[in-house]
Amino acid sequence: MKKFLIQIITLAIVGTGIHGCDRFVAPPQKIQSETKTNAGHAVSKTKDKKLVSYLNYMKYSLTLSKGDMKGAKQFLEISLQNDPESTYLNKKMALLCKRLKEYKEALKYAQKALALDPSDVGTQTLLADLYSLTGNDVEAVNLYDKVLQKRPRDQRVRLILTTIYIRQKKFHQALLHLDLLIKENPDLVIAHYYRGRIFLETHQYQKAEKAYKAALALNENLEPALFELGSLYQVTGKYKQAAALFESLLTSYPDNLAARERLVEVYYKLGLKEKAERQMDAIKNKSKPGEPSRQTLGLLYLRHGKVQESINELSMIVSAWPNDQKSRYYLGAAYEELGEYGKALEHFRKVTKDSTYFIPSQLHIAYLLDEQGQTDEAIEVLQKAISIDKKSAELYLMLAGFYETQERYSDAITVLQDGLSHNPKDVRLLFRLGVVLDKSGDKDACITKMKEVLTIDPNHAEALNYIGYTYAEQGVHLDEAMELIKKALELKPDSGYIIDSLGWVYFQKGLYDEAVKYLEKAISLTPDDPTINEHLGDAYFKKKDYKASLAHYKKALSLKHPKAEVIRKKISRVEQILKTKKN
Repeated sequence: MKKFLIQIITLAIVGTGIHGCDRFVAPPQKIQSETKTNAGHAVSKTKDKKLVSYLNYMKYSLTLSKGDMKGAKQFLEISLQNDPESTYLNKKMALLCKRLKEYKEALKYAQKALALDPSDVGTQTLLADLYSLTGNDVEAVNLYDKVLQKRPRDQRVRLILTTIYIRQKKFHQALLHLDLLIKENPDLVIAHYYRGRIFLETHQYQKAEKAYKAALALNENLEPALFELGSLYQVTGKYKQAAALFESLLTSYPDNLAARERLVEVYYKLGLKEKAERQMDAIKNKSKPGEPSRQTLGLLYLRHGKVQESINELSMIVSAWPNDQKSRYYLGAAYEELGEYGKALEHFRKVTKDSTYFIPSQLHIAYLLDEQGQTDEAIEVLQKAISIDKKSAELYLMLAGFYETQERYSDAITVLQDGLSHNPKDVRLLFRLGVVLDKSGDKDACITKMKEVLTIDPNHAEALNYIGYTYAEQGVHLDEAMELIKKALELKPDSGYIIDSLGWVYFQKGLYDEAVKYLEKAISLTPDDPTINEHLGDAYFKKKDYKASLAHYKKALSLKHPKAEVIRKKISRVEQILKTKKN
């Protein structure tokens, strides 16, 4: 739970090194000694300043003891003006500003305090805290490291340093510090919890489970550990264990909406529909219609096919909170699911440009318009959306898709190239550009783009297959084609299309028995593809199994093969052969 992690970091940094309420305390001895004067003697200007500084420091202490931090700050400022080189006063001001959450101002005073006394560990720690609070992790880490060199057993500093490494995703360094913390204090719950978080994020689920269990053995009601361990079980398909964890969590924390939502999902996975619905009722009973918290319920209804219930909940929310963009977006999605395209469009169009749901809404609008035969209007919507967000690859992909369907390949190519100018490493755009180039007749350019895809993602199964199949179609580089397709098949062993490509390579090599073997397997996985049926018909034809060949050609024709006339000629040829044999 990222929110929990941030809270702990902030509390650790903000909540330490500050006196809750400075009692009236005497300033440093230096100030006292320098302000002593003999009666009847004139004091020097310097000593006058020290005296003013001392008197205002006392006023600061007294005001702070009454809880008036801002008033106290005014006196401390006067004190500092009269003794600006005092390490003590600069440090005091840094601490006060930190307490007031005026972090940038606090930084200035802490930096000066450290410049006046570079070896002071307390000031080093204070400045490191402030760097962390202002997002300067590099300087924070540098200072925390220096502190730990002098105080290797400073648990607080080591823990904060660990959280920074986690935030930076430097998990190896974080684990090294956590190991030291646990070695020093095996019962440090938070250290075990953080180990669980790291292992969960790096998909080392067994280690994560062990770490979370260690944390829970020390504190069985640790809310984030219960939630994340339950989530781990959910992700790994251990739904019974997940349900038990979420149930336990809700016993102690009945208002944890996220846990209740997860429990609904887990119950559905277990087929426990009644239990899932009881949990949804519990969410419903803990809030009033139209409250933002009911959004979760609306989304749960939508995910599990209760579309009308979802619409009821989300409608009340947007009525009460018209600017709730998420609820508005999903209300549109619910109406779309129900087939009420007019109402869906109405809500999608109300999602504002500054919302994270704006681009998804535009995609839905374009889709719905196209579904209703208004493709030109859909294209306009996407063009306007691109002018607002030039980095959204999805917009370019959908717009190019419309042009591709209309066989406006030149326009599709232009759109995809425009998208790539803003997203040069987006493999989806590159792959689609390769496909459109192929359809436009430029196979060499297609192969070039597919190779660019593989440069970015060597395990892009579709690009591997596309190059291999293209070579097979051309009857060139067949050994390389086979190598590429076999690699694609390792990545996606159940893809009928990739298996078809492999069968087609064998066909082109003249190995018809192997071709039939793989093409039959491809048909079993993708029975309604006209091209695969044609390929199998061709392979059987080469094996002189004309009846099987004819059956697959006819199937290809019935599936609306794009080259219907070619298939009719093949059918005619086979029928003629069979007729001749019969006679």
